[in-house]
Amino acid sequence: MPSLVARMLAVAFRVARKRPMETVEGARERIEEAKDDPEPPHWVAKRHEITLREVGGFRSYTVLPREREDEPDKAVLYLHGGSYISEISPWHWVLISRMADTGCRVEVPVYGLAPEHTYREAFGFLHAVYRELLEHADPGRTVFAGDSAGAGLALALAQTLPGEDLPRPARLILVSPWADLTMSNPDIAEVEGRDPWLSPVGLREAAKAWAGGDDLSVPRLSPINGRLAGLPPIDLYIGTRDVFLPDTRRLRDLVTEAGGEVELHEEAGAFHVYPLVPVPEGSRARAAIIGTVQDL
Repeated sequence: MPSLVARMLAVAFRVARKRPMETVEGARERIEEAKDDPEPPHWVAKRHEITLREVGGFRSYTVLPREREDEPDKAVLYLHGGSYISEISPWHWVLISRMADTGCRVEVPVYGLAPEHTYREAFGFLHAVYRELLEHADPGRTVFAGDSAGAGLALALAQTLPGEDLPRPARLILVSPWADLTMSNPDIAEVEGRDPWLSPVGLREAAKAWAGGDDLSVPRLSPINGRLAGLPPIDLYIGTRDVFLPDTRRLRDLVTEAGGEVELHEEAGAFHVYPLVPVPEGSRARAAIIGTVQDL
């Protein structure tokens, strides 16, 4: 059974997060809203050494542990979620901070969001950020991590690296990945009613804005349709009250069929991106994720 805190938050999410995205009109209003400032919270800047630079017109933050003797030789490239329409949030920064605490460099690219930007701009930017990251870290000690939309983008990015003559990272850590923007899996209907956070109606509108008129099934948008052979080992984190559960299970099966290594961490009763949320279930998942990063 979910913790009491998780059950209470689920009620709040249903009102504040899901309800506005349950209609096309509400979703379009949300998509057009002004974006939040991606600046790290003050406490993160105080705890870590943070530098900001522009890469191809977009921001990228580097987060380093303050107490260190040498430059970290391991790294995480973290891509935040938000349905491709919402900016990085304090919850993301908590996980990023915890990762940096392990003694690694965390690169946080702030990719452009819909409707002003589309996926077509994201990949050139992310390839450039990753090239620069490799000047400081060995790909064998580098992880791509992300949540929700960012997890889908991290998977798609890993699939494109051979075409850019870039080495793949050592591991992918994907939290509640949005791996198929078509939302066409028939099993989603069985989960939608118990998901307190996400609405397929709103997600489809966000997906169309991010795609900029392109077919939602192309691999750079829906990496579940991309090449899954040859990927690094993948850790998947998903709750059973998450509309992305059916596609995450399908992704696990497809990667296994392709000969890949994948581990599915499925939390009974947990909602979307629960490892980022201050609930007991999230704390346990965060500890596991941090342990993976620490062992790089």
